[in-house]
Amino acid sequence: MSSADNQQPQAFAKPTFSEAQAQAVVESVFGFKVSKIQPLPSYDDQNFHVCVLRTTDTTDRPTEYVLKITNAESSRTPDLIEVQSHIIMFLQAAGFPTASVCRTKGANITSLMSVDSGSETKSYLVRLLTYLPGRPIAEVPISPQLLYEIGKLAAKLDKTLEKFHHPKLKCLYRENFIWNLKNVPLLEKYLDALGPDQNRAIVEQVIQLFKDEVRTKLKHFRECINHGDLNDHNILVESSKSVFGDAAYKVSGILDFDDMSYGYYVFEVAITIMYMMIESKTPIQVGGHVLAGFESVIPLTPVERGALFLLVCSRFCQSLVLAAYSCQLQPENKEYLMITAKSGWKHLQRMCDLGQKAVEEIWFDTAKSYESGLSM
Repeated sequence: MSSADNQQPQAFAKPTFSEAQAQAVVESVFGFKVSKIQPLPSYDDQNFHVCVLRTTDTTDRPTEYVLKITNAESSRTPDLIEVQSHIIMFLQAAGFPTASVCRTKGANITSLMSVDSGSETKSYLVRLLTYLPGRPIAEVPISPQLLYEIGKLAAKLDKTLEKFHHPKLKCLYRENFIWNLKNVPLLEKYLDALGPDQNRAIVEQVIQLFKDEVRTKLKHFRECINHGDLNDHNILVESSKSVFGDAAYKVSGILDFDDMSYGYYVFEVAITIMYMMIESKTPIQVGGHVLAGFESVIPLTPVERGALFLLVCSRFCQSLVLAAYSCQLQPENKEYLMITAKSGWKHLQRMCDLGQKAVEEIWFDTAKSYESGLSM
Protein backbone atom coordinates (compact mmCIF):
# COMPACT_ATOMS: atom_id res chain seq x y z
CA MET A 1 0.00 0.00 0.00
CA SER A 2 1.40 3.38 -1.00
CA SER A 3 2.20 5.97 1.58
CA ALA A 4 -0.44 8.22 0.08
CA ASP A 5 -3.15 5.71 0.94
CA ASN A 6 -2.13 4.81 4.45
CA GLN A 7 -4.29 5.72 7.41
CA GLN A 8 -2.85 9.21 7.84
CA PRO A 9 -4.59 12.21 6.25
CA GLN A 10 -2.14 14.02 4.01
CA ALA A 11 -2.45 17.50 5.48
CA PHE A 12 1.14 17.60 6.75
CA ALA A 13 2.51 17.21 3.22
CA LYS A 14 0.80 20.19 1.55
CA PRO A 15 3.19 22.00 -0.83
CA THR A 16 4.19 25.60 -0.17
CA PHE A 17 5.21 26.93 -3.59
CA SER A 18 5.37 30.71 -3.90
CA GLU A 19 3.66 32.45 -6.82
CA ALA A 20 7.07 33.04 -8.38
CA GLN A 21 7.97 29.35 -8.09
CA ALA A 22 4.63 28.31 -9.56
CA GLN A 23 5.09 30.71 -12.46
CA ALA A 24 8.53 29.28 -13.12
CA VAL A 25 7.04 25.77 -13.26
CA VAL A 26 4.41 26.79 -15.81
CA GLU A 27 6.96 28.51 -18.01
CA SER A 28 9.77 25.95 -17.82
CA VAL A 29 7.72 22.74 -17.82
CA PHE A 30 4.74 23.64 -19.99
CA GLY A 31 6.22 26.37 -22.16
CA PHE A 32 3.66 29.12 -21.54
CA LYS A 33 4.40 32.77 -20.78
CA VAL A 34 2.50 33.67 -17.62
CA SER A 35 0.72 37.04 -17.43
CA LYS A 36 -0.99 36.52 -14.07
CA ILE A 37 -0.99 33.86 -11.34
CA GLN A 38 -2.83 33.58 -8.03
CA PRO A 39 -3.41 30.82 -5.47
CA LEU A 40 -6.69 28.90 -5.26
CA PRO A 41 -8.13 27.32 -2.08
CA SER A 42 -7.29 23.63 -1.64
CA TYR A 43 -7.29 20.84 0.91
CA ASP A 44 -3.97 19.00 0.84
CA ASP A 45 -2.55 19.89 -2.59
CA GLN A 46 -1.71 23.36 -3.92
CA ASN A 47 -3.54 24.99 -6.84
CA PHE A 48 -2.93 28.18 -8.82
CA HIS A 49 -5.12 30.01 -11.32
CA VAL A 50 -2.82 30.82 -14.21
CA CYS A 51 -3.39 33.29 -17.06
CA VAL A 52 -1.02 33.00 -20.02
CA LEU A 53 -0.18 35.23 -22.96
CA ARG A 54 -1.18 34.24 -26.46
CA THR A 55 1.63 33.77 -28.96
CA THR A 56 1.70 33.03 -32.66
CA ASP A 57 2.03 29.35 -31.73
CA THR A 58 -0.84 29.30 -29.23
CA THR A 59 -3.55 31.46 -30.83
CA ASP A 60 -6.08 28.61 -30.72
CA ARG A 61 -5.33 27.53 -27.15
CA PRO A 62 -7.08 28.58 -23.92
CA THR A 63 -5.49 31.38 -21.91
CA GLU A 64 -6.57 30.24 -18.43
CA TYR A 65 -5.32 27.17 -16.60
CA VAL A 66 -5.02 25.57 -13.18
CA LEU A 67 -1.60 24.44 -12.02
CA LYS A 68 -2.01 21.50 -9.64
CA ILE A 69 0.91 20.70 -7.35
CA THR A 70 0.28 17.35 -5.68
CA ASN A 71 1.32 16.92 -2.04
CA ALA A 72 4.55 15.05 -1.36
CA GLU A 73 2.88 11.87 -0.09
CA SER A 74 0.53 11.47 -3.06
CA SER A 75 3.39 12.34 -5.41
CA ARG A 76 4.90 8.99 -4.46
CA THR A 77 2.07 7.26 -6.35
CA PRO A 78 2.52 8.52 -9.93
CA ASP A 79 0.51 5.61 -11.37
CA LEU A 80 -2.56 6.77 -9.46
CA ILE A 81 -2.15 10.35 -10.70
CA GLU A 82 -1.72 9.03 -14.24
CA VAL A 83 -4.93 6.99 -14.07
CA GLN A 84 -6.86 9.94 -12.62
CA SER A 85 -5.58 12.18 -15.42
CA HIS A 86 -6.61 9.67 -18.09
CA ILE A 87 -10.06 9.43 -16.50
CA ILE A 88 -10.45 13.21 -16.78
CA MET A 89 -9.58 12.99 -20.48
CA PHE A 90 -11.87 9.97 -20.98
CA LEU A 91 -14.83 11.75 -19.38
CA GLN A 92 -14.26 14.89 -21.43
CA ALA A 93 -14.28 12.79 -24.62
CA ALA A 94 -17.56 11.28 -23.41
CA GLY A 95 -19.14 14.72 -23.14
CA PHE A 96 -18.67 15.56 -19.46
CA PRO A 97 -17.62 19.11 -18.50
CA THR A 98 -14.16 18.20 -17.22
CA ALA A 99 -10.92 20.06 -17.81
CA SER A 100 -8.43 19.34 -20.56
CA VAL A 101 -5.08 17.96 -19.41
CA CYS A 102 -2.14 19.88 -20.88
CA ARG A 103 1.02 18.08 -21.94
CA THR A 104 4.47 19.18 -20.84
CA LYS A 105 7.06 20.30 -23.36
CA GLY A 106 8.19 16.66 -23.31
CA ALA A 107 4.62 15.50 -24.13
CA ASN A 108 4.00 14.02 -20.67
CA ILE A 109 0.90 14.41 -18.51
CA THR A 110 2.85 15.16 -15.33
CA SER A 111 6.29 16.34 -14.30
CA LEU A 112 8.13 15.60 -11.06
CA MET A 113 9.63 18.70 -9.45
CA SER A 114 12.22 18.46 -6.69
CA VAL A 115 12.43 21.29 -4.16
CA ASP A 116 15.27 21.73 -1.68
CA SER A 117 13.84 23.14 1.56
CA GLY A 118 17.22 23.22 3.29
CA SER A 119 16.74 20.28 5.63
CA GLU A 120 15.45 17.92 2.94
CA THR A 121 14.49 17.63 -0.70
CA LYS A 122 10.85 16.93 -1.51
CA SER A 123 9.37 15.90 -4.84
CA TYR A 124 6.01 17.06 -6.16
CA LEU A 125 4.05 15.97 -9.21
CA VAL A 126 2.73 18.93 -11.19
CA ARG A 127 -0.05 19.04 -13.78
CA LEU A 128 -1.66 21.79 -15.82
CA LEU A 129 -5.39 21.67 -16.53
CA THR A 130 -7.62 24.09 -18.42
CA TYR A 131 -9.57 26.47 -16.18
CA LEU A 132 -13.30 25.71 -16.20
CA PRO A 133 -15.91 28.49 -16.20
CA GLY A 134 -18.68 28.86 -13.68
CA ARG A 135 -19.36 29.35 -9.98
CA PRO A 136 -19.27 26.68 -7.28
CA ILE A 137 -22.71 25.40 -6.34
CA ALA A 138 -21.98 26.65 -2.82
CA GLU A 139 -22.42 30.21 -4.13
CA VAL A 140 -25.82 29.87 -5.81
CA PRO A 141 -29.36 28.97 -4.68
CA ILE A 142 -29.94 25.28 -5.36
CA SER A 143 -33.33 24.36 -6.76
CA PRO A 144 -34.86 20.87 -6.57
CA GLN A 145 -34.35 20.58 -10.34
CA LEU A 146 -30.63 21.33 -10.02
CA LEU A 147 -30.32 18.75 -7.23
CA TYR A 148 -32.02 16.23 -9.50
CA GLU A 149 -29.59 17.04 -12.34
CA ILE A 150 -26.60 16.70 -10.01
CA GLY A 151 -27.81 13.28 -8.86
CA LYS A 152 -28.27 12.27 -12.48
CA LEU A 153 -24.79 13.56 -13.33
CA ALA A 154 -23.23 11.51 -10.49
CA ALA A 155 -24.89 8.33 -11.76
CA LYS A 156 -23.98 8.99 -15.41
CA LEU A 157 -20.37 9.57 -14.37
CA ASP A 158 -20.14 6.23 -12.55
CA LYS A 159 -21.98 4.46 -15.36
CA THR A 160 -19.67 5.90 -18.02
CA LEU A 161 -16.57 4.85 -16.08
CA GLU A 162 -17.65 1.21 -16.44
CA LYS A 163 -16.23 1.53 -19.97
CA PHE A 164 -12.90 3.02 -18.87
CA HIS A 165 -9.84 0.78 -19.28
CA HIS A 166 -6.23 1.39 -18.31
CA PRO A 167 -3.36 -1.02 -17.63
CA LYS A 168 -2.84 0.52 -14.16
CA LEU A 169 -6.53 0.67 -13.20
CA LYS A 170 -6.01 -1.60 -10.18
CA CYS A 171 -4.30 1.27 -8.37
CA LEU A 172 -7.81 2.65 -7.75
CA TYR A 173 -8.30 -0.18 -5.23
CA ARG A 174 -7.06 2.08 -2.42
CA GLU A 175 -7.40 -0.30 0.51
CA ASN A 176 -6.82 2.09 3.42
CA PHE A 177 -7.71 5.35 1.72
CA ILE A 178 -9.20 7.41 4.54
CA TRP A 179 -11.79 9.13 2.30
CA ASN A 180 -13.29 5.90 0.94
CA LEU A 181 -16.60 5.35 2.72
CA LYS A 182 -15.82 1.71 3.45
CA ASN A 183 -13.02 2.94 5.74
CA VAL A 184 -15.22 4.89 8.18
CA PRO A 185 -13.94 2.79 11.14
CA LEU A 186 -10.45 4.24 10.54
CA LEU A 187 -11.77 7.56 11.87
CA GLU A 188 -11.37 6.21 15.40
CA LYS A 189 -7.68 7.12 15.25
CA TYR A 190 -8.55 10.83 14.86
CA LEU A 191 -11.35 11.32 17.37
CA ASP A 192 -9.06 13.10 19.81
CA ALA A 193 -9.18 16.07 17.43
CA LEU A 194 -12.80 16.58 18.50
CA GLY A 195 -12.24 16.61 22.25
CA PRO A 196 -14.68 15.02 24.74
CA ASP A 197 -17.80 16.88 23.60
CA GLN A 198 -21.19 15.84 22.25
CA ASN A 199 -19.92 15.80 18.67
CA ARG A 200 -17.49 13.03 19.50
CA ALA A 201 -20.30 10.93 20.97
CA ILE A 202 -22.32 11.27 17.75
CA VAL A 203 -19.37 10.19 15.62
CA GLU A 204 -18.67 7.21 17.86
CA GLN A 205 -22.30 6.17 17.53
CA VAL A 206 -22.22 6.44 13.73
CA ILE A 207 -18.98 4.46 13.50
CA GLN A 208 -20.45 1.66 15.61
CA LEU A 209 -23.64 1.59 13.51
CA PHE A 210 -21.48 1.46 10.38
CA LYS A 211 -19.60 -1.56 11.74
CA ASP A 212 -22.81 -3.32 12.77
CA GLU A 213 -25.14 -2.47 9.91
CA VAL A 214 -23.17 -1.36 6.83
CA ARG A 215 -19.88 -3.24 6.80
CA THR A 216 -21.68 -6.59 6.66
CA LYS A 217 -23.63 -5.44 3.58
CA LEU A 218 -20.69 -4.26 1.48
CA LYS A 219 -20.53 -7.56 -0.40
CA HIS A 220 -24.11 -6.95 -1.58
CA PHE A 221 -23.40 -3.49 -3.02
CA ARG A 222 -22.61 -3.08 -6.72
CA GLU A 223 -19.02 -2.01 -7.26
CA CYS A 224 -17.88 0.84 -9.49
CA ILE A 225 -15.31 3.61 -9.75
CA ASN A 226 -16.35 6.60 -7.63
CA HIS A 227 -15.46 10.23 -8.14
CA GLY A 228 -15.73 10.29 -4.37
CA ASP A 229 -15.84 14.06 -3.80
CA LEU A 230 -18.78 15.65 -5.63
CA ASN A 231 -19.01 18.44 -3.11
CA ASP A 232 -20.50 21.91 -3.38
CA HIS A 233 -17.12 23.40 -4.37
CA ASN A 234 -16.22 20.73 -6.93
CA ILE A 235 -19.30 21.23 -9.11
CA LEU A 236 -19.44 24.46 -11.11
CA VAL A 237 -22.60 25.95 -12.60
CA GLU A 238 -23.49 28.72 -15.04
CA SER A 239 -26.75 30.61 -15.25
CA SER A 240 -29.17 29.82 -18.05
CA LYS A 241 -32.83 30.38 -18.80
CA SER A 242 -35.32 27.68 -17.88
CA VAL A 243 -38.12 26.60 -20.22
CA PHE A 244 -40.35 29.03 -18.30
CA GLY A 245 -37.99 31.94 -18.92
CA ASP A 246 -36.82 32.39 -15.33
CA ALA A 247 -33.25 32.09 -14.07
CA ALA A 248 -31.81 28.60 -13.75
CA TYR A 249 -28.41 26.96 -13.53
CA LYS A 250 -26.68 24.20 -15.44
CA VAL A 251 -23.52 22.29 -14.53
CA SER A 252 -20.49 23.74 -16.33
CA GLY A 253 -17.64 21.90 -14.64
CA ILE A 254 -16.61 18.92 -12.52
CA LEU A 255 -13.43 19.39 -10.51
CA ASP A 256 -10.99 17.43 -8.35
CA PHE A 257 -10.65 13.76 -9.27
CA ASP A 258 -7.95 13.16 -6.65
CA ASP A 259 -10.22 11.11 -4.35
CA MET A 260 -11.22 8.62 -7.02
CA SER A 261 -11.22 4.99 -5.94
CA TYR A 262 -13.16 1.80 -6.35
CA GLY A 263 -16.31 1.95 -4.27
CA TYR A 264 -20.00 1.39 -4.90
CA TYR A 265 -22.87 3.18 -6.62
CA VAL A 266 -24.53 3.85 -3.28
CA PHE A 267 -21.33 5.51 -2.01
CA GLU A 268 -21.46 8.08 -4.81
CA VAL A 269 -25.06 9.08 -4.20
CA ALA A 270 -24.53 9.20 -0.41
CA ILE A 271 -21.49 11.47 -0.77
CA THR A 272 -23.36 13.73 -3.20
CA ILE A 273 -26.40 14.00 -0.91
CA MET A 274 -24.25 14.90 2.08
CA TYR A 275 -22.41 17.72 0.30
CA MET A 276 -25.55 19.12 -1.31
CA MET A 277 -27.07 19.38 2.19
CA ILE A 278 -24.31 21.71 3.39
CA GLU A 279 -25.58 24.98 1.88
CA SER A 280 -29.29 24.08 1.75
CA LYS A 281 -31.93 25.91 3.79
CA THR A 282 -33.95 22.66 3.83
CA PRO A 283 -31.16 20.06 4.12
CA ILE A 284 -33.26 17.04 5.04
CA GLN A 285 -35.30 17.44 1.83
CA VAL A 286 -32.17 17.46 -0.37
CA GLY A 287 -31.66 13.70 -0.39
CA GLY A 288 -34.88 12.85 -2.20
CA HIS A 289 -34.15 15.12 -5.16
CA VAL A 290 -30.56 13.90 -5.55
CA LEU A 291 -31.69 10.28 -5.18
CA ALA A 292 -34.40 10.72 -7.83
CA GLY A 293 -31.84 12.03 -10.31
CA PHE A 294 -29.39 9.25 -9.52
CA GLU A 295 -32.02 6.54 -9.78
CA SER A 296 -33.20 7.86 -13.16
CA VAL A 297 -29.92 6.35 -14.40
CA ILE A 298 -29.02 3.71 -11.77
CA PRO A 299 -31.90 2.51 -9.54
CA LEU A 300 -30.58 1.39 -6.15
CA THR A 301 -31.30 -2.09 -4.87
CA PRO A 302 -33.30 -2.47 -1.61
CA VAL A 303 -30.14 -3.30 0.36
CA GLU A 304 -28.35 -0.23 -1.08
CA ARG A 305 -31.30 2.00 -0.24
CA GLY A 306 -31.39 0.59 3.27
CA ALA A 307 -27.78 1.69 3.86
CA LEU A 308 -28.14 5.18 2.40
CA PHE A 309 -29.03 7.01 5.64
CA LEU A 310 -26.04 5.64 7.56
CA LEU A 311 -23.72 6.26 4.61
CA VAL A 312 -24.73 9.93 4.48
CA CYS A 313 -24.16 10.21 8.25
CA SER A 314 -20.82 8.45 7.81
CA ARG A 315 -19.69 10.92 5.17
CA PHE A 316 -20.57 13.79 7.48
CA CYS A 317 -18.36 12.13 10.10
CA GLN A 318 -15.46 11.67 7.67
CA SER A 319 -15.56 15.29 6.57
CA LEU A 320 -15.99 16.75 10.05
CA VAL A 321 -13.43 14.60 11.87
CA LEU A 322 -10.73 14.88 9.22
CA ALA A 323 -11.25 18.63 8.94
CA ALA A 324 -10.76 19.02 12.69
CA TYR A 325 -7.64 16.85 12.54
CA SER A 326 -6.23 18.71 9.54
CA CYS A 327 -6.81 22.06 11.25
CA GLN A 328 -4.40 20.98 13.98
CA LEU A 329 -1.75 20.46 11.30
CA GLN A 330 -2.68 23.36 9.01
CA PRO A 331 -4.10 26.13 11.22
CA GLU A 332 -3.37 28.67 8.48
CA ASN A 333 -5.83 26.80 6.19
CA LYS A 334 -8.60 26.62 8.78
CA GLU A 335 -11.14 28.72 6.86
CA TYR A 336 -11.11 26.34 3.88
CA LEU A 337 -10.82 23.15 5.91
CA MET A 338 -13.80 24.01 8.11
CA ILE A 339 -16.28 24.83 5.33
CA THR A 340 -18.33 21.71 6.04
CA ALA A 341 -18.19 22.22 9.81
CA LYS A 342 -20.06 25.54 9.61
CA SER A 343 -23.34 23.69 9.15
CA GLY A 344 -22.27 20.03 9.07
CA TRP A 345 -22.54 19.29 12.77
CA LYS A 346 -26.00 20.81 12.88
CA HIS A 347 -27.17 18.74 9.90
CA LEU A 348 -25.71 15.53 11.30
CA GLN A 349 -27.35 16.16 14.67
CA ARG A 350 -30.67 16.83 12.95
CA MET A 351 -30.47 13.55 11.01
CA CYS A 352 -29.70 11.62 14.18
CA ASP A 353 -32.55 13.33 16.05
CA LEU A 354 -35.08 12.52 13.33
CA GLY A 355 -33.82 8.96 12.95
CA GLN A 356 -33.37 6.71 9.94
CA LYS A 357 -37.03 5.86 9.38
CA ALA A 358 -38.25 9.46 9.32
CA VAL A 359 -35.44 10.69 7.03
CA GLU A 360 -35.86 7.74 4.66
CA GLU A 361 -39.59 8.45 4.42
CA ILE A 362 -38.86 12.03 3.32
CA TRP A 363 -36.19 10.96 0.83
CA PHE A 364 -38.04 8.02 -0.67
CA ASP A 365 -41.40 9.81 -0.93
CA THR A 366 -39.71 12.73 -2.68
CA ALA A 367 -37.90 10.40 -5.08
CA LYS A 368 -41.14 8.53 -5.79
CA SER A 369 -42.94 11.79 -6.64
CA TYR A 370 -40.66 12.20 -9.65
CA GLU A 371 -42.03 8.98 -11.14
CA SER A 372 -45.44 10.64 -11.50
CA GLY A 373 -43.99 13.99 -12.48
CA LEU A 374 -45.12 15.78 -9.33
CA SER A 375 -41.69 17.27 -8.59
CA MET A 376 -40.59 18.03 -12.09
